[in-house]
Amino acid sequence: MPHSTPATNRTGTTAATAHERTTATAGRPGRLVIGTLLAASTLTIMAAAVISPSLPALGPALGSGSDDGVLVRLALTITSLGIALTAVVVGSASDRLGPVPVLLGSLALYAVAGVAGAFAPSLAVLLVTRVLLGIGVGGVMTSISTLITREFDGEERRRYIGLQQTFASLGGVVFLPLAGWLSTIAWNAPFWIYAAAAAVLPFAAVAFRSRQRPAPSATPPRPGSGAPMPQRAVHQVLGILVVAGVGTLVFFMAPTQLPFLLADRGASATLIGIVVAASTASSAVAAALFPQVRRHLDQVGVTAVSLVLLGLGWVVVGMTSFTAVLFIGVLVGGLGVGLVVPTLNLWIVDLVPAERRGRALGGLVSAIFLGQFLSPLVLAPLVSRIGVADAFAVSGALTVVVVLLGLGAHRLRRPISMTPRP
Repeated sequence: MPHSTPATNRTGTTAATAHERTTATAGRPGRLVIGTLLAASTLTIMAAAVISPSLPALGPALGSGSDDGVLVRLALTITSLGIALTAVVVGSASDRLGPVPVLLGSLALYAVAGVAGAFAPSLAVLLVTRVLLGIGVGGVMTSISTLITREFDGEERRRYIGLQQTFASLGGVVFLPLAGWLSTIAWNAPFWIYAAAAAVLPFAAVAFRSRQRPAPSATPPRPGSGAPMPQRAVHQVLGILVVAGVGTLVFFMAPTQLPFLLADRGASATLIGIVVAASTASSAVAAALFPQVRRHLDQVGVTAVSLVLLGLGWVVVGMTSFTAVLFIGVLVGGLGVGLVVPTLNLWIVDLVPAERRGRALGGLVSAIFLGQFLSPLVLAPLVSRIGVADAFAVSGALTVVVVLLGLGAHRLRRPISMTPRP
């Protein structure tokens, strides 16, 4: 995708950012606002994967007759489908109503629908609760991204977008091993982790009470705000969504395929949770380093490096029979995801005017979670034919090859910038 940087004034501030600053509420975001945004971020990426350690026991517990079938995996990924189908709608609601009401409502839905899965009497009922959970997750994730771009600009925005991904990954580091331990008690015990959203909800209500703003539709439009986006920008956004979806499809082999690979090798549920969480741990580290990396590489460069790391990590996972080496491959793959998500997020923010960001960021959330949902479905024929380990190796190698070919084609048009970013 071609590199694009918005026009800046003499201080390096984009026109859109300058407009946002003039409409900002008085005062900088306080600790409660920042803490609430980061705490809510921990509930997003890990949401579907919380039940990953329970997958081998889920089928027998609900009478499906299989503990490793595609339908059992769907109990995890159908949450991602719920997010993918509704995040753009939720983002549009955020543009019209403002992100704060969307955040509060989504946290409430998240808690209720998530915990309800613990009481599901059948796989069918469980799938319904998981779809509703997905709607809540999409609302939380989209509204957090919108609020960060509203509350911060410039270097601070870059920092907090990186921190958003860091804390989203840390949610996996904390909750996935906990889920693995809880799954040794009962298959449905990990569902109680979703009650964490109920703990965040009152803090969010208090934190943003004094920072409410009129919905964008209620404010006078600025000149040119109703003009359509340039066709080139639209194409770039669509390209970003494709990269996000395909990259997530490959990465989500960690929670959907690794449990079965490790279980076949005699690993315990607790160890499975730790290994899957390792990918989010390294993702958190990479996201924390994102602002520094972004100063030296443009969007295309960071995206290419990220996806190559993901591919190489999966090649290692697929080619080793040693759990310790497999663990290293999982860490390398997680590093790539930790860099690519904030990169694509900020790329969209640069391309899309403020009054349309909720919908655009909702589109990014939809692409990410559509990739999660499709991952076991797309890879099922490959896994059944060559096995889980070889599927990791083949998927990783294809990822690296496609990225290198795309990077070569891009550099023929425009070299990657290695100069510090403004």
